[in-house]
Amino acid sequence: MNRLAGLEVQGLVKRFGGLLATDHVDLALAPGEIHAVIGPNGAGKTTLINQLSGDLLADEGRIVFDGRDVTREPPWRRALAGIGRSYQITSVFPEFSVLQNVVLAVQSHAGHSFRFWRSVMDEPALVQPARAALEQVGMSALAARPVAALSHGQRRQLEIAMTLATGAKLLLLDEPMAGMSHVESEGVVALLRGLKGRYTVLLVEHDMDAVFSLADRITVLVYGRPIACGTPDEIRASAEVREAYLGDQTEAY
Repeated sequence: MNRLAGLEVQGLVKRFGGLLATDHVDLALAPGEIHAVIGPNGAGKTTLINQLSGDLLADEGRIVFDGRDVTREPPWRRALAGIGRSYQITSVFPEFSVLQNVVLAVQSHAGHSFRFWRSVMDEPALVQPARAALEQVGMSALAARPVAALSHGQRRQLEIAMTLATGAKLLLLDEPMAGMSHVESEGVVALLRGLKGRYTVLLVEHDMDAVFSLADRITVLVYGRPIACGTPDEIRASAEVREAYLGDQTEAY
């Protein structure tokens, strides 16, 4: 298993013209915790993940991952350091099998170059970690299945497997349960619960049942600024959070 790594964010700012998408965000993830970021649409949650992954560079602030300042580093360097992410829209290759997708993720991360006549599927250094990742997410039995035949929920699980296979220590998960049925969401919740304590996870999610059942701590973003950070019980009890976002929903969690 990977050595656990933490994340510290200090004063993170991103501007789009006159819009302050992230407004001096401070965030700290302890190694091995699941930290959820919630808030209304337009609160800056995806912008925050894009800054952490390097898809967007911060205008101000500092990002320290595993003791290393990665604020100005490009996405590929952050990925090599152990930051992996999934997107709101699945990014898999439907024409390939489940295993082939994960092998390609391993190959891309490792930067291997192979002779064109030799199939990557004959490379144990690629296939073994791919199979191990599929086992972690409970998809070993589907290794040979074409991705085109998977359900939406299974594709999201595959995306997580692809992220794990790259050796990620920090998982940035952007709405992994978006568009899922209740049964599919339960499957992903069970998967993430199984990863708890083995990886550090930043979870952006609108499914509050999932958030309150999984998260060790929750940060609430409103208009790009954190208004509260605490345990699920502390967030439930916050009058400011109820007024700004959750409303009467807190009684359900």
